[in-house]
Amino acid sequence: MIRVEFHCHTIYSHDSLVSIDDLYKAAKEKHLDRVIITDHNRIDGALLAYEKFPDIFIVGEEVMTTEGELLAAFVKEVIPKGLTPKETIQKLKDQGAFVWVPHPFDKARSGSWDLNELKKIAPLVDAIEVFNSRCIDNYKNFLAANFAKDNSLLATVGSDAHSIYELGRSTLVLRDFNDAQELKRSLSTATQDVQLTSFWVHFISTWAKLKKKYFRA
Repeated sequence: MIRVEFHCHTIYSHDSLVSIDDLYKAAKEKHLDRVIITDHNRIDGALLAYEKFPDIFIVGEEVMTTEGELLAAFVKEVIPKGLTPKETIQKLKDQGAFVWVPHPFDKARSGSWDLNELKKIAPLVDAIEVFNSRCIDNYKNFLAANFAKDNSLLATVGSDAHSIYELGRSTLVLRDFNDAQELKRSLSTATQDVQLTSFWVHFISTWAKLKKKYFRA
């Protein structure tokens, strides 16, 4: 059995300042066996992390579609933002990726989903993120869990970490896996270890955005 972080960001995301080396060190200190790096609309950071530390990192991506965000693991080629959900899912599936929906009902974020649009893609995705540590209103996680249950979908959880402090707040303990198919089998018996993060962590993301914007200028 291994402990896995399914949702986190690095300095390669526009709203995080976490370096690959610091992420690796924190993962070891927090006894995480695997970490799926899901930077926004890019995988170059995740590829670098996997190249340096293949024992722990998995290449993932958080992709913004025309309707909401999708998460994927075992990504080989970056998927650009702005495609339709079905186009995005197909391109991810074509490369053998595992696809799930993050924080679907958290309307405080731009990546949330309209219920009717979510129902359309439910048969196409592998899982729903039923607990996201960054949800200020935990009721949104409750809605996601109910949606997964009602649609017979597997469940993931994620810290959605944009800082070292947040890493490992919500994890799954499950059988080891090496690809999307093995992950699906392992998720059926996974155990959740979840905890909400204080609302102030959103200021970390805001600071990261402002700092990067300032230095670009």
